[in-house]
Amino acid sequence: MKELIEVLAQSLVDHPEEVTVTETEKDNEVLFELKVAQEDMGKVIGKQGRIAKAIRSIVKAAASRTDKKVTVEIGQ
Repeated sequence: MKELIEVLAQSLVDHPEEVTVTETEKDNEVLFELKVAQEDMGKVIGKQGRIAKAIRSIVKAAASRTDKKVTVEIGQ
């Protein structure tokens, strides 16, 4: 799952080397924190948050097999 988020984000940004994803797991929840360079934030979020929503939808679909709640947060 972590690799999926990294590949998606790296394909969108100008500075793919600055993309990092951290995974935190508690009980039945998994939190992924996606961090990108400041100038790439707009590319990852998209107009009206459409790209961010699409990334979250893809990750939720991939996580549907695991019976865990998955959350993706985007920051810098």
